[in-house]
Amino acid sequence: MKNNQPKFETTTLWDFPTQNYGDRPHGDNKFSGVTPAFVIWNLLQRYTNEGDLVVDPMCGSGTTIDVAKELNRRVIGYDIAPHRDDIIQNDARKIPLKDNSVDFVFIDSPYSDNIKYSDHPKDIGKISCEKEEFFNELEKVAKEIYRILKPGKVMAWLIGDHWRKKSGFIPVGFKIYQRLLKYFDTIDIICVVRRHQTSNTPIWHKRAKEFNFYLRGFKYLFIMRKTDVSI
Repeated sequence: MKNNQPKFETTTLWDFPTQNYGDRPHGDNKFSGVTPAFVIWNLLQRYTNEGDLVVDPMCGSGTTIDVAKELNRRVIGYDIAPHRDDIIQNDARKIPLKDNSVDFVFIDSPYSDNIKYSDHPKDIGKISCEKEEFFNELEKVAKEIYRILKPGKVMAWLIGDHWRKKSGFIPVGFKIYQRLLKYFDTIDIICVVRRHQTSNTPIWHKRAKEFNFYLRGFKYLFIMRKTDVSI
């Protein structure tokens, strides 16, 4: 990747060696669960134009805001526990925007309670994916995304699967995808390689061999379109 500049992706396998690109920060690479800026850059290049309104309902450290502004998109970032002044405090299950008003939505959601995102009591990231409640609450977010998107416009949802010794493998991505199919048509599914996660250490690789399980190596990126306005 020459000069650490974004590469326009043309396959369904995206692998970025760093979280950021260029000379300016896009989000905070020290933030737990930070989104690779390359993911958002690629999505905005394909599915938006200058002046379009981009929304991120779980904005985290603000990566979507930084990339969108750099590409001359209008952008609103929400989070239940904002980490920056330009992120609006809000619960993603009730987005304060009009119906059919947004050109593109990106969301990088929790996939269980394995990461501490905030101390907010209503943080969905405090709910384990072992509970059906977790998927019910994320479906509320999906329904809100559907509501605010303009017909024919696109959303992208980044999410991983989960493994825990007690419960074993939980196909979080597939479970969320089944919920999303109620509201959106699929454009494509991307595999985003995970890097720099805390489990990518010799001790965890040793445990994976000893106890016969797999470390999470990728996340799903579901790219979907709103086509039906009757829901």
